[in-house]
Amino acid sequence: MKSKKKIVLAYSGGLDTSIILKWLQENYQAEVIAYTADIGQEINKKKIVKNAKKLGVKKNNNKRFKRYVCKKLCLPNDKRTCNL
Repeated sequence: MKSKKKIVLAYSGGLDTSIILKWLQENYQAEVIAYTADIGQEINKKKIVKNAKKLGVKKNNNKRFKRYVCKKLCLPNDKRTCNL
C-alpha cells in the first residue's frame, strides 16, 4: 500500500495560501500540514485553524517565535519595541 504524500505549507489563512493549499491537495493528492509562525504580527489563530479545517487540513501547527525573532534577529535598537 502506497502512503500518501505529506506537504508542509507555511499557511497564513489568507486567500493566497488557501488557494495553494487546495491546489497542492488536488494536484499532488497529498496531505497538507498547515504551519503558522507567530513572530509578533497580529494574527487570529482561531480563524486560521478554522480556515484550514474547512479546506481539509487535519494537522495545523501554530508556533510562537516572537521572543526568538526579537532576541536573535532584530537589531539591538529595535529590541525596545518588542513587547516580550
